[in-house]
Amino acid sequence: MEGIACKARKVVDFYVDGFKNMTVGRKLWAIILIKVALLFLVFKLFFFPDLLQENYDNDDDRARAVATELTSR
Repeated sequence: MEGIACKARKVVDFYVDGFKNMTVGRKLWAIILIKVALLFLVFKLFFFPDLLQENYDNDDDRARAVATELTSR
């Protein structure tokens, strides 16, 4: 078991050292993370509406609808 933990620690150290020594790569990673965040935001807004909020008036009705869906499947 110690061998696996030691190898895993070496892999983690390798990547941590690599990210610490980046210059151009940091900017590229920042751009990638911003793009991913924007994509998730756009998908959430346009493709995944809050149907429980739209279809039910209060929390009790929403809870009942979720419980019914979970138990009926």
